Formats: sequence, structure tokens, C-alpha cells
Amino acid sequence: MSKASVAVIQMAVDPASRQHNWQQAETLIRQAAAQGAQIILLPELFEWRYFCTEQDARYHALAEPLAGHPAVQHFSRLAAELQVVLPLSVFEAAGQARYNTVVIIDADGSVLGHYRKTHIPDGPGYSEKFYFNGGDTGFKVWHTRYARLGVGICWDQWFPEAARAMALLGAELLCYPTAIGSEPQDPTLDSRDHWQRTMQGHAAANLMPLFAANRIGSEQGRDLSQTYYGSSFITDGKGAVLHSAGRTEQAVLVQEFDLAELAAVRASWGVFRDRRPDAYAPLLTLDGHTPVPAAG
Repeated sequence: MSKASVAVIQMAVDPASRQHNWQQAETLIRQAAAQGAQIILLPELFEWRYFCTEQDARYHALAEPLAGHPAVQHFSRLAAELQVVLPLSVFEAAGQARYNTVVIIDADGSVLGHYRKTHIPDGPGYSEKFYFNGGDTGFKVWHTRYARLGVGICWDQWFPEAARAMALLGAELLCYPTAIGSEPQDPTLDSRDHWQRTMQGHAAANLMPLFAANRIGSEQGRDLSQTYYGSSFITDGKGAVLHSAGRTEQAVLVQEFDLAELAAVRASWGVFRDRRPDAYAPLLTLDGHTPVPAAG
């Protein structure tokens, strides 16, 4: 298909009711589909309060295997009914490991596979290393019914290498489910604009649209509360913001893209033609000098 329509969903999460969060997400997905959206993105870990605000072993029990995962089953049926693609963020259990995972549900309800979050943050209010293993899938691109989709998860969005890897793998669109907001160690720190600009740069550098879905509202944890700043957005293929939600309101943003036109522009710029992988050895190191052994 030459054209594809995407949507981002911005929503608050009810900390007391997984079912309520499912129902709210479904209502907003239906709204997006009614507006013509074909690929619809929910926020990161939308089923639950963002429990990574603190380290509490009880939350490990929320992880479930992908086989038979109730959210995947529920939203697969919805995807098939509405003929939409749903990159679905879940807390995955795999043996003794736990992953922050996105399952890619195609427009017929089938599961194309999954991506496990590569970059795992560890800081005040974002103690994800306590809950999640580092992802082992590598970056992937999904040949969905409507477009080739590259999917990263939240902290991945700060790394240009992730976006470039997905572009090289053939992505036509990039998306990032997200949970980001206030910084407990510094109430004056507001990363919203930096957050958006970083991803605008990925879109511009790779000449492809990008969309990110964040949650809203304040959530109280055991030790502290955090307020999520929303501001979900969609860019064009040169990084300009086409739509941006506010900080506090629920939102459904929809945009159609001409994929053939985007591909022609990408080719005309020559940024992929003129790449020099032979000159990028420092990118395979941590210190700029010492190569890191390949995974696996």
C-alpha cells in the first residue's frame, strides 16, 4: 500500500483496575479506527501503574508469558475486528527472565512476533533494571499489512543507534510507546521538550515519520508520586511535529502518510547511499576504543 494512517493514544492509567485500563484503551482504539487510523499505538505498560517508580518485588508477579497472555488475546480480537495493527506493550515473563516487551499484532489479529526493550534505565523514579532483563531480540522491523514498522520502547528513544538500525532494516515508520514524566530527584527538571526534540532528530536523520505515545496523570507509589507529561506526538519525515497532545488531556492523534512519496524523498537525499560503516568502529565500543564482543 502506498498510504498508511497512524494514531497515537494518550491516556491516564487506573492503578486499581487492569480491566478499566483495557476498556479505556479499547474505547480510544475504536475512536482512532473510526478516524481512519490503521496503525494505533498505546503508551508503554498501559495495563498498570508505572510500578518502576520504586523497587518492590511484589510487582514481579504482574509478568506473564506471551503464550496465552490475556492482553494479547483480548487486543488480537479487537485488531481483527477493526482491521488495525496494534503494537502492544506488556510485562513479559520468560522462564526466570522478565522483559519490557511489545507484541506486534497485525490487522488480521495474528501475532507477527515481539520486541524486548534493549536499553533499560536505572534512576530515581525509573528503576527498570530491578524488573526487566535487557532485551535479547535485537532491533526488528515488522512487515505489517499497512507499512514496515520499527518499534522501540521508551528509553530506546534516546539512542540514535536504535532508530538508525530500524531504518537500515527497512522501516518506513518508527514508533515508541512511552512512560515519562517528572524526575523525583529534581522537581524543577522538565525533560518534555528535550524528549520530543531527540525523537524529531531521529525522524529527520532517517527521513521517516515517527510517533510516540505517552501516559498522563499523577500516580502514587509506595514511596513517591510521579506526574506524566503526556505530549504524545507525530512527526513528518523531516522531523517537524504535525500533531502534539497537551500535558494533561486524553488524546487521539491521527495522521496519514504517503509511503511511496516518503521513500522517494529518502532516496533523493542520499544519506543512506553515502553512509560509511567502515568509519563507524567507535560505535561498537563503550569507551571509543575497545570493541565490545558481539552478543550471542
